[in-house]
Amino acid sequence: MALFFAPFGNFAIAEISHLQKESKSNWLILYNQYKPAEAELRIAAEAGDAEAQFYLAEEIRQRSQYITPEAKKWLEAASAQGDLYAMLRLARSDNDLCMTMKNCPPGQKTSAEWMNIVKELATSKAEKGDAESAYVMYLATGQLEWLKKSAESGFAQGQWLLAIRYKEGNGSFLLPWKRSEAVENWAKASALGGNPKGMMEYAAILFEKGDMESFRYWNEQAASIGFATTVYGYGSDLAHEPDTYGFPYDIIKGYALIYLLKELDGGGGMDANVNDKLPKIAAKMTQTQIAEAKVFAQKWKATHPPLSFFPDKLGD
Repeated sequence: MALFFAPFGNFAIAEISHLQKESKSNWLILYNQYKPAEAELRIAAEAGDAEAQFYLAEEIRQRSQYITPEAKKWLEAASAQGDLYAMLRLARSDNDLCMTMKNCPPGQKTSAEWMNIVKELATSKAEKGDAESAYVMYLATGQLEWLKKSAESGFAQGQWLLAIRYKEGNGSFLLPWKRSEAVENWAKASALGGNPKGMMEYAAILFEKGDMESFRYWNEQAASIGFATTVYGYGSDLAHEPDTYGFPYDIIKGYALIYLLKELDGGGGMDANVNDKLPKIAAKMTQTQIAEAKVFAQKWKATHPPLSFFPDKLGD
């Protein structure tokens, strides 16, 4: 009998796995667009997905403005599976009221204990070459050497942040031009690594150097991977609303990209920008062109990654 039922069981497991993957795709898109994602997150979190457990806790925390007991439950569940970001969130929590009142449940860890745990695990992984763990160590300690280690190991987010930290004056350089060189090199590395914030930082540096062609190239690249802020700027530039950076005039594509941002439903405060910009572009178009642009928008959506604000994983 066991052999008879095994295929059905495997099929059911495969189907559940498929649903979990589909759910993850859905909640990640929603979360990155600043849309409510709790319902989709719960499916994955309750199925044991550590990343979903972390993000569900974040969704609850951001809504409530503090780590609620439920948010803490999901952070602890993710931490039990080794999620460094969940551990660091718990370590940063100052909500140790039970410690002050001396009535904590047996076995409950303090924020200081969580900090020790995340440092120990992240250090161990970073020393084995895990670039993101080195990045987490920087977030935990503020020590620039960890951020450098992360960047040197190829973590694009770390490369972008290192460029920003150098730009802000952190780190020691004997000569001022060496600092500027390091900022540019790390911004470029991050851009080449696919980080949209790195792309835009590098684009800004190239703009300051007068390299407008490369500036336009990196704007286009950031828009192509769905960075919503740049999609707005790129669409406006193509429609020459205004014509500031010398982008080739393409009002169909420009309208299409701004129109596409309507699906954010105000996520990230984008609706005010879209409602202001779209009529200005439409005023220069025929109804046929507008219809063509809407078709273009759907084709773009089908062939490019979803729109995203690419929020920092451990945001405020």
